[in-house]
Amino acid sequence: MHHDHSGHDTPPGFWRSRYAIGLIVIGAIAGYFLLTEHLAHVVGALPLLLLLACPLMHVFMHHGHGGHGHHHGDASSQSAPPKPTQPKPGEPS
Repeated sequence: MHHDHSGHDTPPGFWRSRYAIGLIVIGAIAGYFLLTEHLAHVVGALPLLLLLACPLMHVFMHHGHGGHGHHHGDASSQSAPPKPTQPKPGEPS
């Protein structure tokens, strides 16, 4: 069944409206003033953030270092390939 939707215009999404553009501009201005007024606080926290980044990277990037047998590529979960058999004496090889 075919419906004719030519008379029904959908309104533009929020991010394409002038309100969204205004919100982005106000947010950029607020971010600029926050950064310029509090730059000393941000720079003072950088060494602490650097030290905090190391354990957080280990937790979130290494997934706990254990795995507890959930790896799909380890050798214990794969079956051994079949051993080649030696031809018996007198049989063609």
